Amino acid sequence: MKITTVIGARPQFIKAATLSRVIRNRNDISEVIIHTGQHYDSNMSDIFFNELDIPCPDYNLAIGGGTHGQNTGRMIEKIEELLLTEKPDWVLVYGDTDSTLAGTIAAVKLHIPVVHVEAGLRSFDRRMPEEINRVMTDHGSDLLFCPTETAVKNLLAEGIAATRIQRVGDVMYDAVLYYSKSAETQSNILNILQLSKQKYILATVHRQENTDDTQRLAAIFKGLASSPLPVILPLHPRTRKKLQENNISLVKPICPIDPVGYLDMVLLEKNAAKIVTDSGGVQKEAFFHSVPCITLRDQTEWVELVDHGYNKLVGCNESEIEDALNASSEISSWENGLYGDGNAAEKIINNLMSFRRNS
Repeated sequence: MKITTVIGARPQFIKAATLSRVIRNRNDISEVIIHTGQHYDSNMSDIFFNELDIPCPDYNLAIGGGTHGQNTGRMIEKIEELLLTEKPDWVLVYGDTDSTLAGTIAAVKLHIPVVHVEAGLRSFDRRMPEEINRVMTDHGSDLLFCPTETAVKNLLAEGIAATRIQRVGDVMYDAVLYYSKSAETQSNILNILQLSKQKYILATVHRQENTDDTQRLAAIFKGLASSPLPVILPLHPRTRKKLQENNISLVKPICPIDPVGYLDMVLLEKNAAKIVTDSGGVQKEAFFHSVPCITLRDQTEWVELVDHGYNKLVGCNESEIEDALNASSEISSWENGLYGDGNAAEKIINNLMSFRRNS
């Protein structure tokens, strides 16, 4: 069986690492990797392939930096050409980026079946481009692998056949379990930044809904500036650009740094007192490391974390951000099984092979 995997952004590199490792251990599957170039900065792309031992992409389309429509259209055109050349049995896509949607559309138009990993997530906020990408990808996919029971229910409620849906758990949990020990031995980021465990806040800000709205962006950073601890901020290129364009200065205790690799990020996450983020992936990683999370969004697709009290939504409300940063909070334990058992990648490949034999 031949799989063509389409990836383009940091979270997808991490997810792809778990499945690529399983595929490489089998002699009945081959994988061709297409990197769209959606994340093209070396700190957002190359370092992940090196650290996570992901095979070098067979194709790098170098498409990035444009609008959603420009990027998605150019990706579809290039991916279609490669699918006609490679003739895969399946196209595998992850998550909710423009790369995800482009890979799905290109495959569907050529009648190549699509596998969507991390299917069924919904924030129910159609203003978010990621929400549109999720919905369209799910309805174009032939096999949908869900991380949670809530995701399964979302798909069933939208009329997707139960035979196409499998709950397998979260491949991000696979990654955290696999790479945490490597982070402890290989990352020196705490020493480099002169950080003590539990004595800093880790923050990430990159979502378009926050970066492209000047008032939201300013309010978020005013809120972060009220932190009682240093705020370590790996600064996304888009966020850096928007801060400069809008003359928003970062003041102490905010400490901007360049984007970091996955192993450095794991170590920063697991040793932080709290994590503040608008990233879907980082919300879960905070949970996996038992670190309280404050989410800079009005809704989240990871509703389980909010429902169980592991995650607090504050949007861009400056006073709510300040209150959450200064509040006493901790996670002493978390519910087992919420995101699977850490073996999602194996389950995905086994289910995919079984589906192929029975189809």
